[in-house]
Amino acid sequence: MSAEIYRDVWGVPHLRADSMRELARAQGNVTARDRAWQLEVERHRARGTSASLLGPDALPWDRFARRARLEDTARRCFEHLERRDPETADWVRAYVDGVNEGLADATLPLGAPGRWEPWTPLGVWLGAHILFAGFPAKLWREQAVKHLGEEAVGLFAVDGPGTSGSNGWLVSGERTVTGQAVIAGDPHRFIEDPGVYQQIHLSCPEFDVVGLAVPGVPGIAHFGHTGTVAWAITNAMADYQDLYEERLRRTGAGVEALGPDGSWTRAYRHTETVEVAGEESVEVEVIETERGPVIAGGPEGLDDGTPLALSLRTPPRVTGDLGFSTLLPLLRARRVADVDRAFDSWAEPVNVVQAADTEGGLLHRVAGRVPVRSEANRTRVVPAWELGHEWRGWHDMPRAGLTEDGVAVMANQRGPAQPLGVEFAPPHRANRIAAMLAGKDKWSAGDMPALHMDTYLASAGPLLDHLAALRDLTPQAAGLTDTLLRWNRRMDADSEDAALYSAVRGAVVRRLAAHPAFAALTAPPAYPEVLLPWLGLLPRIGFALEHLLRAEELYGIDRPAEIRAAVEEVAAGKPPAAWGETHRLYPWRALPDTSYEKDDEPGLSGDHDCVLCTSAVPGLTDLAARGPAARYVWDLARREDSRWVVPFGASGVPGSPHHRDQLPLWLAGGLVPVVTDFEQLSKESDV
Repeated sequence: MSAEIYRDVWGVPHLRADSMRELARAQGNVTARDRAWQLEVERHRARGTSASLLGPDALPWDRFARRARLEDTARRCFEHLERRDPETADWVRAYVDGVNEGLADATLPLGAPGRWEPWTPLGVWLGAHILFAGFPAKLWREQAVKHLGEEAVGLFAVDGPGTSGSNGWLVSGERTVTGQAVIAGDPHRFIEDPGVYQQIHLSCPEFDVVGLAVPGVPGIAHFGHTGTVAWAITNAMADYQDLYEERLRRTGAGVEALGPDGSWTRAYRHTETVEVAGEESVEVEVIETERGPVIAGGPEGLDDGTPLALSLRTPPRVTGDLGFSTLLPLLRARRVADVDRAFDSWAEPVNVVQAADTEGGLLHRVAGRVPVRSEANRTRVVPAWELGHEWRGWHDMPRAGLTEDGVAVMANQRGPAQPLGVEFAPPHRANRIAAMLAGKDKWSAGDMPALHMDTYLASAGPLLDHLAALRDLTPQAAGLTDTLLRWNRRMDADSEDAALYSAVRGAVVRRLAAHPAFAALTAPPAYPEVLLPWLGLLPRIGFALEHLLRAEELYGIDRPAEIRAAVEEVAAGKPPAAWGETHRLYPWRALPDTSYEKDDEPGLSGDHDCVLCTSAVPGLTDLAARGPAARYVWDLARREDSRWVVPFGASGVPGSPHHRDQLPLWLAGGLVPVVTDFEQLSKESDV
């Protein structure tokens, strides 16, 4: 036997091999079998060649990927890995060999698949996480402060439209029916079809691990269970990427940048050609200063003539280290101390890690690499030509214990990572999970889906308080207000009251966004298109609504008048249907499907501040493009009592019986059993 592929009844791949290297090759092979089209899309994204496959709609990403030098950074990081950790580099090569073997037999919608290189998995990881820390929020703060003043930073400082988060909680053995810990949660990402997480089981003489892998990346980085130790992560919301405003000039020899010592220094420069399916190719000028790659503007400024150039500084570009040396030690981990040591090598993204083992060990820490630099770097765009904005080493990663009642909850709120971040998620999800866990003495793994699926919307409070204070409404509006004040604040798919609340909320958001006080923020500068989601005024108001409604004063806006007008507007219209009629799943698909209708997707419960975080954009759309990309429950008493689910299924092949077979469970809060006994599985093939 070199390697074998087994399947459970849900089509989840279970791999068994004689060696760690053969197992990596099998993981690459089975991923190519199950996710060939997804892998091809991710390879193109990492290289900045998506438009050659998907057409002009993908061109903005390709421009950004080329200018940010994602592929070159991936190459650098792999070369660093080869020098510092040849065992892991060889393991990654084995995975890539398996991908190429699997792709050789693949039939794709648009041409033959391309070849993966040893650094491609690192490029896939970079492409998936380069925007994860939300550095474009610094551009928003620049605009907000410029037009509204410094207080705008706090007013709009909430989980924005482009970030990703998670729920995660650890319940120690003293609070469970088995006496062993339980870890549960759900990562929130943009929902893609096929999904961004892959359920997998990896077994060889060195280790036996189940977990959620990222297609295109070997091992199990985020959520895993080895039998004796389990781990999970949430986004720490740390700030570890800096934007510099550059002063650039052209010379006969190329491009120069003004540095903090007052001298002009030669910048790296070359031109790349981006192929676009069905259209003419496009040239992209790539410039890199001593700070980092120039991702917006240039010597001539932005596309609208604004004299501005922005460079991006990131830890992997500076160090050549993406943290892949963590991956093998995680698979080999037997105790919490092993997980802890493994995450000492982690780089990006910066995460909060929770782990527990069968000997009672517990871990709650931050992992990643965050530079030490000035406060201005953390919050705003800083001038490259001024002193004081250099990086001065790395922060020690904070650690935290459990609460007195034996639990730890992280939902992207201000927790152990607070010294490392600027904007965090509102505390509603974390507070709600903690309150529910406090309501019962002993918990089991089987109890956890009730927490996953909780739909209480605490952030509705400020708007409902304003509604309670309204007077002199028309009878229809008064009746609407009374209905909402009796509402249980649950965003259930079958709730007409939840739909009514969303309609009023959306009308308020649109009215505030249209107010003259915010007029200067309606048209952002001509930044690259991929950065614009962070700069939209309406989404910013939608996600910051509770702060804007609670503020003592809001730029002279008569909030009661605007809210009254919004209520009257909704009351005069057609009564909204149940929440799930408009709050539907809206997954991203790389391949456009002309027969696809968004109304074909199911209605959802939840909202962006519910534990069941199915995130729409208030005031813009009720469609949910973001939500739980997986759910998991890791039981340390018996790994076989663990459970998991993904939004669609184990297969990315349309028409496969396992393409969307988990969707009904995902919608209802059900979970799929985790199987680890190969005797209960069906053998598919040798690899």
